[in-house]
Amino acid sequence: MNLPALPFVEVNPLTTPKAVVIWLHGLGDSGNGFAPIVPELKLPEELAIRFIFPHAPVRPVTINNGMKMRAWYDITSLDFNNRADSKGVLESAAMVEQLIESEIAKGIPAEKVILAGFSQGGVIALHLGTRIARKLAGIMSLSSYMSEPEKLMNEANDANKNTPVFVAHGQHDDVVPVIMGNAARQVLESNHYPVEWHDYPMQHNVCVQELKDISAWLQRCLA
Repeated sequence: MNLPALPFVEVNPLTTPKAVVIWLHGLGDSGNGFAPIVPELKLPEELAIRFIFPHAPVRPVTINNGMKMRAWYDITSLDFNNRADSKGVLESAAMVEQLIESEIAKGIPAEKVILAGFSQGGVIALHLGTRIARKLAGIMSLSSYMSEPEKLMNEANDANKNTPVFVAHGQHDDVVPVIMGNAARQVLESNHYPVEWHDYPMQHNVCVQELKDISAWLQRCLA
């Protein structure tokens, strides 16, 4: 599949990178949205982590009256069972996989790559992270859900069956209800993934405690 390369915002360490975090934004946002949180994570300089925040392609989004915006896939229904356009999910996952391969070609081992995402980005992170044939350092899904969870058992690649998965959600999320994040967690656990679950008294966003927990998890995964 000949797909365009994703443009991205990058935040580089002071020294040669030893690890990479690829962090996917939510619907209508861009790679610029999460880039400012890197200093807030207060990660040790010796980990030398490079952060990449890709921009999703611009596409019409059906539930937003066909308005064009950055989106990893179309959303045609408010019903979460049919919410993610599977063709868009597959295309975006393939583009993100190209980005991972590009980082590996630059000398970063796959085992030092973290795949993370918020909301729509979390859907892609969970989809690709469980199916990619490369062993990753970790998979992170924030305020998100799983696309076509019933397919995971048959489509999962064994490469990441033991890869740490961080799943977090706001208890008062009115965009993606916390029950959806919990459902994703349960599907992962039933497929024997090592899941770390957190929920927070917040809405569809991130909070200070969540950033502290993400930082601690990243340090464990990339130690």
